[in-house]
Amino acid sequence: MSSLKNALADMDFTILGAALALVVIGILSVFSSGMTAEGVLVSNEYIKQIIWAISGLVLMIAIASIDYTRVKDYSFLIYLGFLVLLVYTRLFGRVTNGAKSWIGIGDAGIQPSEFAKIAVILFLAQYLDNSEHESPFRRLMLAFAIVLVPVGLVLSQPDFGTSLVFFPILLFMIVVAGLDWRYIIFILSAGMATIILIVLPLWEKYILSSPTKFLFVFYETPYVFFLIGVGALILALATWGWNSYKKSYYFWIAYVSLVAVGSMVASVLAHKVLKDYQIMRLIVFMDPSIDPRGSGWNILQSITAIGSGGFFGKGFLQGTQSHYRYLPQQSTDFIFSIIAEEWGFLGGFVVFALFFVILRRCVALLRSLRDKYAIYIVAGIMGMIFFHFLINAGMAMGIMPITGIPLFFLSYGGSSLWVILSAIGILLGISARRYRV
Repeated sequence: MSSLKNALADMDFTILGAALALVVIGILSVFSSGMTAEGVLVSNEYIKQIIWAISGLVLMIAIASIDYTRVKDYSFLIYLGFLVLLVYTRLFGRVTNGAKSWIGIGDAGIQPSEFAKIAVILFLAQYLDNSEHESPFRRLMLAFAIVLVPVGLVLSQPDFGTSLVFFPILLFMIVVAGLDWRYIIFILSAGMATIILIVLPLWEKYILSSPTKFLFVFYETPYVFFLIGVGALILALATWGWNSYKKSYYFWIAYVSLVAVGSMVASVLAHKVLKDYQIMRLIVFMDPSIDPRGSGWNILQSITAIGSGGFFGKGFLQGTQSHYRYLPQQSTDFIFSIIAEEWGFLGGFVVFALFFVILRRCVALLRSLRDKYAIYIVAGIMGMIFFHFLINAGMAMGIMPITGIPLFFLSYGGSSLWVILSAIGILLGISARRYRV
């Protein structure tokens, strides 16, 4: 009880206030998403959202009252436990929206991949804190391996959107850990090259006026395996040259070769796992008119809804795109579209401002902390929140591809709401103890 009182006394009420405001906006928007054009409420999702919000707030306060330093020694066990859950989900989980990502009984269930983000943050923070005397390359490789295991399990469900979230978590944490920028640029360039290679076949098929005579070698077998073999040979020779002569050009040849080989291998594996409709979401981001009644429908209707809101919006419960059911998945993936349509630019600005407040307080918290373990945790949570907001809001506005990532606090769903409120609880707990460590 005393720990709870101390946590409440030193709690960052700015973060708490912004989080609560977003939760309330989310409940109102979920309620609106269940209304038809005739004013008939056809969904009870808002009731479930209220229940999840109340239980999530209790969970948040409970987590804030726990001294985060006591969790450090159990980080690996938490991480391992969620890996087991991900394996169980892959084998025995329930299929929802084409992905086997849920476990539970009847309608009640959770999405372990959402909670795995917190587990990865805790264990990766522990590793980075305990490995400061190791070589930067070894730290990067092991940190990458810690993230890659759950990514592979989530991708096998297949849930492409959720698997992407782990990479900004890793990126934010290794940046704060002070790893060499060459390694950080390596992750960014390899990730970008992988995405390009994944979408290349459908991009050539649907966007180019006529197929090229050479791009097929990057995705068709056996040509792509030949390129991987050549790249691996160049990588091996350049690595030998660097170890033997320490010439910088050997290092950069190995660097570029590793990016090329890694991205090609990753794209081949992704094509084995991902379905065409998931890759098609990335294609219609470039040109929604390619499939206006299929994959492009979501983006076109979302942009229409946001644009029709104007500056002040149409008013609460007065949206047309959502109430006429033109917006697909309007209570989850496209909840921001409802906000922008009914509350206009001002409503969207308020949402942006509240997320900015939370992220700004995270930066202030990073500057005030002295405990490296806490610093890494805050950086990971910050990366998770930033990526979810950037991708989902950008997706609704048509400036980011559709990935199925929910908008934290606002989108309908118990797992995502519990995860973000748990993350806020961790932030509040760290903030309350920042001067005691």
